[in-house]
Amino acid sequence: MSIAADRTIPPAAAAPRRQSAFEASRLREPVLALILPLLLLAAWHLATTGEGYSLIPPPSAVAIAFYDLAVGGVRNDFFSGTLLNHVIASVSRVYGGFFLAVIVALPLGLMIGRIATVRQMFDPMLQILRPIPVTAWLPLAMIIFGIGPTSAIFLVFLGAFYPVLINTVFGVRSVEPRLFEAASMLGCTPSAQFTKVVLPAALPAIFTGLRLGLGFAWMIIVIGEMTGVSVGLGAIIMEARQLSRTEIVICGMIAIGVAGFISDRIILMIGRKLLSWSPNHV
Repeated sequence: MSIAADRTIPPAAAAPRRQSAFEASRLREPVLALILPLLLLAAWHLATTGEGYSLIPPPSAVAIAFYDLAVGGVRNDFFSGTLLNHVIASVSRVYGGFFLAVIVALPLGLMIGRIATVRQMFDPMLQILRPIPVTAWLPLAMIIFGIGPTSAIFLVFLGAFYPVLINTVFGVRSVEPRLFEAASMLGCTPSAQFTKVVLPAALPAIFTGLRLGLGFAWMIIVIGEMTGVSVGLGAIIMEARQLSRTEIVICGMIAIGVAGFISDRIILMIGRKLLSWSPNHV
């Protein structure tokens, strides 16, 4: 038997190596993602558990408060065991305002991007309204919709509307003119080009707008729930602030961050499946 034959790796032995390399690559991403949070957690712990008085509670106090907020049985106070109710209320308002924004912004963005008359009619007014911060709409929303969840949904709608609209317009305006020429040569009517040409070509930009819009929706929910609602993550943050319960404030921030992250992953997963054909997919 030759030396070269002895050095040949059998296929049965190579398969476990490939599998182990694949598993290592899958573990690499979550491990890297944990490095920065762990470093921040360590810095937080060192900054709040040393000598002297700190207005910020240490991570251990926040962990206990989060457990009590989620399950109860620690302090048994106003906040104990209420996390699920607050999450459900905020999720319903965030997605209610977000889907309303998508329903309005998506077709409007397609028309503004494609039809010059619609663009000339709507774009100037939208550009005037766009710089107005959502906080400025808060008093007007309470006057129009009253105190309650409807005002919160309206404010979330405003926060999510412009990212979806602007990215949709950008996506439509970025479509190659040659695609419209080719579609016309193949007998595609101008009205059918919206669904056959414009929408597929603009989908990468649209999904970017959806991710941004949903992220802004979660950012706005605290402001939206300042409209007199008693249930919601923003509501408990404001209530805890008034009671100087900083650990509950941080718990609410963590809950919003986790909920926003999960929402973004859902949009990202849907986008990857629908846009697997595109080199610019999200």
